[in-house]
Formats: sequence, C-alpha cells, structure tokens
Amino acid sequence: MSDLVYAWLGDTPVPFHQGWDLQRRLHEGRVADQVADTVLFLEHEPVYTAGKRTGRWDRPITDPGAPVVDIDRGGKITWHGPGQLTVYPIVKLPDPVDVIAYVRVLEEAVIRTIADHGLTGHRTEGRTGVWLEPDPDRGLIERKIAAIGCRIARGVGMHGLALNCDNDMSWFDRIVPCGISDAGVTSLTAELGRDVTVAEVRPLLERHLADVLGADGYSHTDGAELLSGATARG
Repeated sequence: MSDLVYAWLGDTPVPFHQGWDLQRRLHEGRVADQVADTVLFLEHEPVYTAGKRTGRWDRPITDPGAPVVDIDRGGKITWHGPGQLTVYPIVKLPDPVDVIAYVRVLEEAVIRTIADHGLTGHRTEGRTGVWLEPDPDRGLIERKIAAIGCRIARGVGMHGLALNCDNDMSWFDRIVPCGISDAGVTSLTAELGRDVTVAEVRPLLERHLADVLGADGYSHTDGAELLSGATARG
C-alpha cells in the first residue's frame, strides 16, 4: 500500500449525514482511482447508527435524545458522539478481499493504541471490536472500548472504528450496544482515571493504523476543506 492521507475534520463535532456523504464521495473517487487511500478522523454530533443486523430489541425503547440512523455497514446499533474518536478508512483492499482479515487489522490498530496507555486489549470470539478483560477486584465485567463496523464495496472500505476516549458513557445506557447485553462499555478516561482526549489519542492511532495497513507512510490534508466540498455537493 502506498501512503495514506489522513484528514482531521476539525474540533467541531460533525453531523452524521455530513460525514456519511463525504465517505460516499471519497469512496466513489477511490473506486475510480481518482483519490488516494484516505482516512477520515472525526468526532460526530450525538447519533445512534444501526447496522444491518440491528434487531428491534436492540433499539431505544423511548426517545434516546439523539437521532437513530439506519446505515449500510455490518453489525448492530452503536453510538457516536463528542469525545469518541471515529475513524473512516476509505482504502482499497488487496484482492481477493478478506473482510474478516480487514476487521482484525482495525482491531490491531486499536489494541496497539491503547497499549500505549498501559491497557491490554483483546479480541472476543464471535464478537468484533476491542475488549478489556474482567477485573473482579474493581467489580468490572468484560467491557468494550472500541467498536468496529465496516462496509466493503467494489474493493474499497467505508465506515470503520470508534474508540471511546472521554465521551459521556451514559449514551450507551439507552441501547443494547452492538447487540451485547452480557458485557459492558468503557472508555480510556474511565479506565485510566484521567481525561484522555481525542487530541491525545489521534496521533497514536494514526501511526499504528498506517503500520497495520502496510502503508509506506502517511500525510495530512485539510479535512475541513474536504468536508465543505462534500457539503457544497450535497
């Protein structure tokens, strides 16, 4: 893989549909080889996104205080919002495409990133994402710190991963996150007992993501300019 282009969409949370429109525009360009492999880094305005496997029982029973949007990725329902680092790699995958291998690559980038903060992440059989082991001394069950949800179309990825940094965890109380009722959800801030911001985590995840994707290197582009271009076209 050649260099990745990273785009930070700015410190202001992005409305979900605005980010989704940008993903689709970049996806079309990448399929046509008109743009390079591009990875969007952003925080969303509060939103619940429901993947293709979301069941009726996974959804909020009452008004959750944020939109619920049905989208075209795999997986079930989750939350995105301020304080959570959301990453959308719009990258061309090796042929033949191995979706499971790609998911494992994204998980590995997160595992390495949280290891930089002294946390040991692991995978759980039959479930995507990155998890922390139960900690009986603290009264903690197994808990998810990052969600993974992808869509691969015409050999190019969309959607991606979301790593909880210093977001308000109460948003997850209103759904069955990722359809999992027998485990918890956590964040870097909750685990480390100090504020761990998106700004602190982003450069670490950039480095590890480039490494696990096998990129030769990476550069940065103006994400705000990309976003304004998508808005103008939308």
